[in-house]
Amino acid sequence: MRVRAGVRVEGVVQGVGFRPFVHALATRLGLSGIVGNDASGVFIEIEGAPEAVEAFLDGLRDPPPLAVVDKVATRSLDAVGGHGFTIVGSDGAGERRALVSFDSATCTDCLKELRDPADRRYGYPFVNCTNCGPRFTIVTGVPYDRPNTTMAGFAMCADCAREYADPADRRYHAQPTCCPACGPRLALGDEADPLQAARAMLAQGAVLAVKGLGGYHLAARSADEQAVATLRARKHREDKPFAVMVPDLDAARALCEIGDAEAALLTATRRPIVLAPRRPDAPLADEVAPGNRAVGLMLPYTPLHHLLITEPTVLTSGNVSDEPIAYRDDDARERLAGIADAFLTHDRPIHVRTDDSVMRVFRGRPLPVRRSRGYAPQPVPIAQGPAILACGAELKNTFCLTKQGRAFVSHHIGDLENYETLRAFEEGIGHFRRLFDINPQVVAYDLHPEYLSTKYALEQDIPGIGVQHHHAHIASCLADNEATGPVTGIAFDGTGYGTDGTLWGGEFLIADLTGFRRVGHLEPVPMPGGAAAIREPWRMAAAYGARIDHPDYETVARMAERRVKAPLTSSMGRLFDAVAALLGIRDRINYEGQAAIELEQHADPREGGSYEPEFRDAESGGFVVAGRSLIEAVAADLRAGAATPIVAARFHNAIATLIVEGARRAGCSVVALSGGVFQNMLLLERAVTGLEAAGFTVLTHHRVPPNDGGISLGQAAVATALS
Repeated sequence: MRVRAGVRVEGVVQGVGFRPFVHALATRLGLSGIVGNDASGVFIEIEGAPEAVEAFLDGLRDPPPLAVVDKVATRSLDAVGGHGFTIVGSDGAGERRALVSFDSATCTDCLKELRDPADRRYGYPFVNCTNCGPRFTIVTGVPYDRPNTTMAGFAMCADCAREYADPADRRYHAQPTCCPACGPRLALGDEADPLQAARAMLAQGAVLAVKGLGGYHLAARSADEQAVATLRARKHREDKPFAVMVPDLDAARALCEIGDAEAALLTATRRPIVLAPRRPDAPLADEVAPGNRAVGLMLPYTPLHHLLITEPTVLTSGNVSDEPIAYRDDDARERLAGIADAFLTHDRPIHVRTDDSVMRVFRGRPLPVRRSRGYAPQPVPIAQGPAILACGAELKNTFCLTKQGRAFVSHHIGDLENYETLRAFEEGIGHFRRLFDINPQVVAYDLHPEYLSTKYALEQDIPGIGVQHHHAHIASCLADNEATGPVTGIAFDGTGYGTDGTLWGGEFLIADLTGFRRVGHLEPVPMPGGAAAIREPWRMAAAYGARIDHPDYETVARMAERRVKAPLTSSMGRLFDAVAALLGIRDRINYEGQAAIELEQHADPREGGSYEPEFRDAESGGFVVAGRSLIEAVAADLRAGAATPIVAARFHNAIATLIVEGARRAGCSVVALSGGVFQNMLLLERAVTGLEAAGFTVLTHHRVPPNDGGISLGQAAVATALS
């Protein structure tokens, strides 16, 4: 007896070798039928003995390395007979539900070819196959076929075309497939051998602009003090750490302490930057990561990187500080002309500007700091509901579009503070809408009226839902963990617009996806000078009543006392700033969060002492925490001669104590931690340890960042629940 089944497979199943995998599976089991791509994913008709068809369906659950099978639906068909299994042409009609794969690091098979002098792709910097290579950054539309990528302009040679058409070859329908005879080519000025010239320039201390997968990087030898200092000066990046690309895992271990979880992240196909503790004897220039015990490391993820990076090399985004990364060739040459000594480029266009992702490891699993290349556009599960456009926050912006239980969180857009980034935000939304065939029915946005993302949202001709910033943080943590609440949401960050018109940031909320109740917070204090208090942490120390040795102290103290140009804030980030200034660590910052980051780095992790947070009942119900009492305790310790690393550690321990006591007062058994302050690994570890010891279940982030990069997912989750 023969049976026939129609099969529909959805997920990341295009451009990842899924059709040849299906062909090989069916052929091995002696089945007949067809497989093809369409706008929704992969369609299959399979016929043969019942037990063989059953084995085939089971085999679909073990797909190729880059494939992600979300759903397999089957239906019975009438048997039609026939022999052989065929891969049929793609069908682009209908509603688009097909997912696009993330960009993937060069696979082992391609690396072997890259290094084999007998192979026709030996030393070719664009080698790829169905198991690796560019995807999201080159896709212009769906279905994922070569005409809908930036490889459309490269006609395949006879050898590549033969591989592309052979279902038994791993390059069968690998859309970016190419070779030296027909594919993209490197260029470095008029150099006959661009790679050799680029390696020589780096060895001589030059700063090199390198065109990568999602944009341009700036490269310099990481052990060369002069080269790194030159790069930092030209880029106008005073202190913010640079990432370092290392040739292999051994080189990473020579620079940093690499555990099993860090090694797994470094070597995974997604290849993010991984933050790890620096070894004291690491041969790195001081200017790589000034004032920071951690270094961001990554391994090569393109063939070009494997050929170029022979020793640890700074590889930082190709931009001037605070601008978006350059990805178009003419724009890169104009914007980077004063930074780079030369340009190592190629002629394959980049369609989507995509920064490197950044990860930390917390208790053995990833904690995203920036979710971008290698992760976008893979969706996060979300509840069913209308199509939502969530516009995110102002800083570290991402947007999010939802459709049929999937939340497509964008790549990192950046800070919406200039026209170029705003244009990238608007273009990105348009691209995602076309790519995933999403027509939003609701737009979600932050309550801050001056955010450019909010202004964009309010210009859309569809119903809108405003989502309070810290509610969105907690909702993002819930969505990240596929939970709905209620929870005690503890949202600690720098700034977020509160429902009372003040600036929140040290919040205890009873929250689910439909709403929240503010049950506790840091006692509000003035921010003398508004945004100036963010740039100059000593102002916050003055606002908290600490005496600071600064020529403008008296003026600023009066501003705080009289509430002149001094909006109120309950921000935990600003409390960290005040302590950093009080300890003499940082009185002016050069990048967001710098004072708090350096305070964490300064703290002695061996210190177990703590200060006692002061809780008071709030007039409106709930509780407030007196940040001023912690400042007074810090100041008293300093007057008593305590070493600043000890004081910094005791402050961290006090905040962990504050978190546990606040959760106890709030009353929910489940606690969700979100907001940029929870990127502080010392605080996070001590807070989670304390909460768990007190009997709480704790939710932390692992798919989207706790910082504002996760806000759009939270907005989408809230808007879905309310729609």
